[in-house]
Amino acid sequence: MADRSTSAVDVAQDSGDAPLTAKADDATADEEAGTPQGGTAHEDAPDSEGDAEATKPAAPPELHSGHKLAKRYRLEECVTRLDGFSSWRAVDEKLRRAVGVHLLPAGHPRARAVLAAARSTALLTDPRFVQVLDAVEENNLVYVVHEWLPDATELTTVLASGPLEAHEAYELVCQVSEAMAAAHSADLAHLRLNPGAVLRTSTGQYRVRGLAVNAALRGVTSDEPERTDTEAIGALLYASLTQRWPYEEDAYGLSGLPKGVGLIPPDQVRAGVHRGLSELSMRALVNKGATASRQEQPCTTAAELVKAVAEMPRVRPPEPTYAAPPEYQNTTYQQGSYGRPSAVPGGVTPPPAPPAPLQSRTGRALKWGVSALLIVALGLGSWQLADALMEGDHGKQSHASSGNQTTTEDTGKKAAAAVHPLKIAGAAEYYPDNRPQHPADVGLTYDGKSDTYWRTKSFNDGPDMNPAFKKGLGIVYDLGSEKEISTASIGLRYQGDHTTISLYAADSLSSSAPLSSMDKIASTTTNGDTAAIKVKKPVKSRYVVMWITAMPRSGLDEYSKPGYKQAITDVKFTG
Repeated sequence: MADRSTSAVDVAQDSGDAPLTAKADDATADEEAGTPQGGTAHEDAPDSEGDAEATKPAAPPELHSGHKLAKRYRLEECVTRLDGFSSWRAVDEKLRRAVGVHLLPAGHPRARAVLAAARSTALLTDPRFVQVLDAVEENNLVYVVHEWLPDATELTTVLASGPLEAHEAYELVCQVSEAMAAAHSADLAHLRLNPGAVLRTSTGQYRVRGLAVNAALRGVTSDEPERTDTEAIGALLYASLTQRWPYEEDAYGLSGLPKGVGLIPPDQVRAGVHRGLSELSMRALVNKGATASRQEQPCTTAAELVKAVAEMPRVRPPEPTYAAPPEYQNTTYQQGSYGRPSAVPGGVTPPPAPPAPLQSRTGRALKWGVSALLIVALGLGSWQLADALMEGDHGKQSHASSGNQTTTEDTGKKAAAAVHPLKIAGAAEYYPDNRPQHPADVGLTYDGKSDTYWRTKSFNDGPDMNPAFKKGLGIVYDLGSEKEISTASIGLRYQGDHTTISLYAADSLSSSAPLSSMDKIASTTTNGDTAAIKVKKPVKSRYVVMWITAMPRSGLDEYSKPGYKQAITDVKFTG
């Protein structure tokens, strides 16, 4: 499961700084940072005190979790807030999916540039980029909506555990250089291409986030954008091969090169580095004055880098390794050399050769005798087995003929008592204390998909809920009409000690009707991922309340804090 640092939202990460995970009411000033990828990129800066006042960022809008944009995007959590803009994890309630949102006041000095960059990037539908979904100005706000990739991992996190294997580094430079070449052909540049802007998905693909938008949010410009991005790709490849940042400054959780030694090839930094990839990274980094280990021409554009990658031999994935079988050890008796002198002084007498097969007249007679006995034994066994099977079939036929009437009657009773699934016509979150959890997600509990769910918030007390704070949490389901309920199956996302769920027969789809006015149907407690509830005597009701009073403890999960919590994935009723 990926955390916030792997989503497609964080634009606050700069050279060596960790992402700023801020609450909605916290604001942090942007720290001054260099541009380690090259001297051609720079931050816009005021020329005088008067200019500084004129370009001072407008105060960020006072927004909070739960606020909706365009009556569609519900803000969930503020991930970053600095320099007059903020980034949020949000939910697209129309399509029921997670998205990322950048927000800044319409009066912000970079609002026009951000809006223009987002709209230009949205026209580039290359799947190797995190896509911009919407770019809007309304109610004195400018906001950019883009994809959220919860299953992706930042390259920063990947490199924290070690350098990439040669094939992985090859795939990285192939995919990123081809993506940037496509962007440059559309007159788009990134200008902030670093390990925090590259994501690796669960399928092994690489995605680039923040094309043009990240630079616009920070006011980063360059006189040679293509060259800046190409050198950044070389730095990414260098870091992937060596787990070192190719400059003297430490950045993105990586140590820089020793001071005073200059930019040395990756195969001189770390043993075992692929020679072709090492030279390729130097050809891209030659933009800053480095010298390649051979005399190839430097790559100053992403298109030239793509061509250079195509010309080098393909780096194939390593062959799977198989464990060698254990050495065969002969456990049969071997005549030893006890009491006999060694044939070779200081040596070991080799074991004698095995005796020859029985080739004498007596030996041949013995083999024929054993074969005859085996044939007789097999014949007797087959005859006894056939006799037993015939007797069994005869007994079954007699039993079937004598009990035919009884079997027919039992089958009729079972058919009459056969259960059938009950269709859920609707649902609403049940919160009699007027403190809901996630009312918009209750439909995900009966959509037939096991990977969608309604989740509670995280609580400090548990597993049994503290009645003084909150008595329970639940959902009320509408079966369309009055139905006879016999069993219920409730899928749970979190396992552990322990989950307690009860069912109540309600009179309406009300979210606030008192629980005391309902009839309790049944309850169960489980430590697994499914709560199976069987009613002793079927109950008729149209509305059923699922009421949770105990939840297991679970750690950090996507966007949910650690604590006592539960999520409902799939609810089914039978009658």
